[in-house]
Amino acid sequence: MDSALASDGDLYLPRTVRTAAKILVVGHFAVGKTTFVGSLSEIRPLRTEETMTQAGALVDDLAGIDGKTTTTVAMDFGRLTLSDSLVLYLFGAPGQQRFTRLWQDMTQGALGALVLADTRRLEQSFDVMGLLEEHGLPYAVAVNHFDGAPVHPMEEIREALDLLPETPLVTCDARDRLSSTHALITLVEYLQTRTAQEPV
Repeated sequence: MDSALASDGDLYLPRTVRTAAKILVVGHFAVGKTTFVGSLSEIRPLRTEETMTQAGALVDDLAGIDGKTTTTVAMDFGRLTLSDSLVLYLFGAPGQQRFTRLWQDMTQGALGALVLADTRRLEQSFDVMGLLEEHGLPYAVAVNHFDGAPVHPMEEIREALDLLPETPLVTCDARDRLSSTHALITLVEYLQTRTAQEPV
C-alpha cells in the first residue's frame, strides 16, 4: 500500500525541525511491518523488498500466509513530521531469524518499539519481544488485523503473550492510516509515561 505522500514541496524537512525521534516497527515474518510504515510515512518510504524464491521457502515459514511474494531484506524507513520542531523516523525491521543481527543494530538510539502481532501465529512474537527486553527497549504490542484471522478477547491475547500489566496492547489495521496512527500514539504515550516516572 502506498503511503500518504507529501507534496513535492514537503519532501525536505523544514528548517525549524530541531529534534528527531526514532521508533522501531518490529515483528515476525509477514506480520505487516512494511504496510504499517507505508501507511504512516509522509514521504515515499524506503523499502528493501526482494522477490521470494524457492530457496527462501526452505527457511521462511509460509504456513497460513497467502499471496506473499516479497520480503524485506534490510529495512523499511518512513518519516512523520509531528510539529514544526519534531520529526519521527520509523524503522521497520525484517522479521526472519537470520536478520536478527541487523535489526539489533537498529535498536541503537531508538526510543522504543511497536511490536506487530498476528493472532494466527502469536507464538512467533516471543523471540522478537525477548530481544527487545534483552536490549532494554520498551515496547507496545499492536495486533494487526488480517482478513479471516481468529479474533480473541484482548485479555486472552495479553495472557497468551505473557505481557506485563503496563505493556500497552492494542489492535490495528496496518493498511489504514488512522488505525496505524492510533497504535503509534499508544506507544508514544507509554514512552512519555515511562520517562515521567524515571527518577531525576
